[in-house]
Amino acid sequence: MTITPSTTAGTLADPDTPFAVVDVHKALRNIDRLAAKADQLGVTLRPHVKTAKSLDVAALMHGAAPNPVTVSTLAEAEAFADGGYTDITYAVGIDPHKLPRVLALLRRGVTLRVLLDSAEQAAFVAEASRRAGIGIPAQIEIDCDGHRGGLKTDAPALLDIGHTLHDAGCLDGVLTHAGESYFAYSAEERRLAAENERDTAVTAAGKLRAAGLPVATVSVGSTPTAHAAEDLTGVTELRAGNYVFFDLVMAGLGVCRIDDLALSVVVTVIGHRPEYGWIVTDGGWMAMSRDRGTAAQSQDQGYGLVTDLAGCPIPGLAMSAASQEHGTITARDGATLPDLPIGTRLRILPNHACATAAQHRGYHVIDSSRTGTDAPAVQAVWNRVSGW
Repeated sequence: MTITPSTTAGTLADPDTPFAVVDVHKALRNIDRLAAKADQLGVTLRPHVKTAKSLDVAALMHGAAPNPVTVSTLAEAEAFADGGYTDITYAVGIDPHKLPRVLALLRRGVTLRVLLDSAEQAAFVAEASRRAGIGIPAQIEIDCDGHRGGLKTDAPALLDIGHTLHDAGCLDGVLTHAGESYFAYSAEERRLAAENERDTAVTAAGKLRAAGLPVATVSVGSTPTAHAAEDLTGVTELRAGNYVFFDLVMAGLGVCRIDDLALSVVVTVIGHRPEYGWIVTDGGWMAMSRDRGTAAQSQDQGYGLVTDLAGCPIPGLAMSAASQEHGTITARDGATLPDLPIGTRLRILPNHACATAAQHRGYHVIDSSRTGTDAPAVQAVWNRVSGW
């Protein structure tokens, strides 16, 4: 995808800090990696847009043509529908109050699937469909690893829910998410998580089919398992979202390298506390989020790793503490705290891309494949979708 350079955005040395940066070169490399994997496995890739929440970032996929996507909010579904996307899965359990917005999108010609895991949800989706004269496509969430939501494959309610949805013209399929794969610290653990994710979804689909119920969609995915999967026989689609940006949690698991991280936050040095070994910046948890996802990993990265403005890591520096609008950078592992004068700009690589991106209204876009100065040129400014 070609991005026309902005004539007004300047460089990363210009906007007021803190602000979020997307390296389009790295994002495209990450996108191409998983697209090739999905092609190899013979499944449709349905990216989860909850990480970037950006039509511009989504346009990097599939040559800018609208493609199947997963969303985590109806605000995302509405924004992507406005952008021409017509094949959307809303992968958060549905509640009755949201059905008018779902029906409004269906009436616009958008195939919007909803997710549920209870007889109560199935009943109100079926009733709303009958009243509206529109079948609301619904997927049954399956619990593959004891994480968050979904039905076990042996749950008696599985077939009851399937019949309720089918009788109302609503049954689309099954969906599962290997949430515990975010704690799979070896390649073998991730491979086994991907295998279990597949087997669980395929088993649930098989039970529904054996009861005479059609199952069009068998949907699996998380960023760790999407990259670890070796065989997705019986699966129709693969979902992942974090993979576009990646983050320190994914690098800590071994899913990506530090050099693959496409999202960062630019901050400015605003003070020094040499008696404590601190460099103070204007980027606190409001810029980075409170996510400490690497704390459980073998290498705790604090609130993020530090690079210079060009994106080169500064050895031994990490953002070790944060208050609302202040970030504290310290040296570790015997490193020497460098002399960074007030006004110095740095970039912080985040623990959790989804959480950090959510702190910002948009992204300043750079391209690290282009040679340039120590302050990369801003190619564009892309907006994010916010709200629910």
